Formats: sequence, C-alpha cells, structure tokens
Amino acid sequence: MPKELTRRQKQFLSQFLDMYQETDGPIHYVALAKRLDVGKVTAYEMLRLLEKRGLVEAEYHLPSGNRGPGRSEVLFRPTQAAIRLIKHLSGGSVNNESWELAKQRILKQLHKKEVGGYETLLNDLLVRIPEQRSPLIFMTEMITAIILTLASIQKTAEGKGLVDRLSRIGFPGEVGLIALAGISAVLSVVEDVNLKFSTFLLEQSGKYQEMFTQLNAEKREQLTDFAREVAKIVKG
Repeated sequence: MPKELTRRQKQFLSQFLDMYQETDGPIHYVALAKRLDVGKVTAYEMLRLLEKRGLVEAEYHLPSGNRGPGRSEVLFRPTQAAIRLIKHLSGGSVNNESWELAKQRILKQLHKKEVGGYETLLNDLLVRIPEQRSPLIFMTEMITAIILTLASIQKTAEGKGLVDRLSRIGFPGEVGLIALAGISAVLSVVEDVNLKFSTFLLEQSGKYQEMFTQLNAEKREQLTDFAREVAKIVKG
C-alpha cells in the first residue's frame, strides 16, 4: 500500500483515472492540465509525485507522425495499485458509479415531466453543464439538453426537419451522437428556440465535439443507449 495520500492527491488521482478510462490510453500532462483546469507544471509535478508513490507509470512516445529521430513526449498511465486504491476508497467502480447516478437523476426528472414541458430540467442543465469536467457526464447532460430543446420545437417545420434528419442517419447511434453537435449549432438560429437555450447550446457545441473524441467505444455505446432512452421518454 502506498504512503498515505493527501486529500488533494487522492482527488487528482481519481480524476486522472476518470480521464484514463474515458480515453482508453496513456495521457499527456498538458491534456490533463486542461481537463482539470490547472497549470501544466502543477499537473506534471503531481504526476511525477504519484509516480514515486508507485501509482503512475511514465511512458515515452515520439509525437504522432514522427517516424524519425526526435524529442519524445512523456505520457502517463495508472498502475494497478492506483486502480485498487481508488476502488478501495470509493467502495466500487472508479467512474461508472458517478455516471449512473447522473444518468438516473436525469431519467427520473424526465419521467416527472411538468405541465408545459421540461423547462425546469433544461435550466438545471444550463447551470450544471459548464461546471462538468467528466467527458461522459458532460456528454450525457448535453445530449439531454439538445434532445429537449429539439423536442420543444418539433411541431414546427424547422424542428420536424431536424428530427427527420436524425431519423434518416439512424439516430441516436454513434453517427447520431456526432450529428447532435451540429444540430445544437443549427438550433441557435431557429426562431422558435428560447434564446437562452440556443445561445448556450452554440457555446457548448465545440466542447461537445472535443469531448466526444476523448471517449472510447464502450463509453460511446453507453451514450447511444442513453440517448435512445431519453428520446423514447420525450417522444412519449
């Protein structure tokens, strides 16, 4: 068992493991710093400290596309000791438990649809989404917000056209998940969409696409299943 970690070190390690599971590969410290909104030096030094504790391993890779001699970059992956430690501290899965809680909270709110629609849930999502650092939970909340906004105008000509487009590409399969990013941008210019919602979706659409690229096949499949469930509830 590694030497006792501070609370900050445990939180950092837990977030690092979340990102590692979602990207399914070793992580560059610069990407981790951006994800956690900390300085690059801070992220690098913390990873080196965790490496000394036997919780992180460093790997050296040539930059993508560089086949010849050159300066390699350092990437990090967790050790089995880190995974065991976080599971022990959390009493279970490193990441799935928090995602399940977020997912079930949304589905519960969807089933309790208020008279007049889902405006309360949409407003809640607008507050939560910008603060969300987990790509999986961010995508989950964004998918919900986009589908609910789309549902609010589906009786209009423009709304019906967007729904038809998603249906033709097999919504909400993986292609549909990608298409939702574009549709969130399109919604920003649809007159019938609440200005607050449309502006928010436009602002977050770039991050949505970036987060999508960070997810492995398993996480994308989970999101596909979730999107189907949301669409089914909203459709009634």
